[in-house]
Amino acid sequence: MRNVCIAGNWKMNMTPSEGAAFAKALAEAVKDASVRVVVAPPFVTIASVVAAVKGSAIEVGAQNMSDQLSGAYTGEVSAPMLKETGVSIVILGHSERRALYGETDAFINRKVKLALEQDLDVILCVGETLGEREAGKLEEVLKRQVVEGLRDISAQSMSRIIVAYEPVWAIGTGKTATPDDANSAHAFIRSEIEKLYGKSVAESLIIQYGGSVKPSNVKDLMAMEHIDGALVGGASLSVEQFAPIVRYNV
Repeated sequence: MRNVCIAGNWKMNMTPSEGAAFAKALAEAVKDASVRVVVAPPFVTIASVVAAVKGSAIEVGAQNMSDQLSGAYTGEVSAPMLKETGVSIVILGHSERRALYGETDAFINRKVKLALEQDLDVILCVGETLGEREAGKLEEVLKRQVVEGLRDISAQSMSRIIVAYEPVWAIGTGKTATPDDANSAHAFIRSEIEKLYGKSVAESLIIQYGGSVKPSNVKDLMAMEHIDGALVGGASLSVEQFAPIVRYNV
């Protein structure tokens, strides 16, 4: 049985003081959770959140990282910097990074390889736009993003990777893929992983769903065979919303 992971992507929200107060309240609210819990604050908020959740089971992640270890890269943040602040996992390839900042599959792949080399776990985001879905390109897009995002990644390293399926049209819109639609996309991703790495790796891979996950729909989503967690956006900014998602099976 795969271990469930629920992650909260705070995006560009919460100052260090706000993040610390929120994280402390969240840690108390989900202390009985039986799943892996991750929060990903903005870079400047990470250190205060790490301090706030110390002693709890909550892990702190980053929303992005540089494809370089150091150097003249103004505005970038490196894997060693993240590790020293207490980060254990990093989100890479989020649809907003792809769409707003032009991140390509090859660029994301460089980050994935570097994160693994630096002993960080990875949440690799994949997903189609509404136009791509309506044009019948769902599987084509997912296959490309999975194959290229994981290029030259060993089967052994796959134990440190989570794939997050995010239908771009459902992020922040209030729209959610039906549980069956989401499960079908997850099953396709798992089948592509099996082609690349074999059945054992594919069966153990954690695949999260991301796209307007809420307390009202999390149980139906998590009941699906191939959905192993959630990457939560807006609802992760409220303890009243996020805690019930984390505790969906308590």
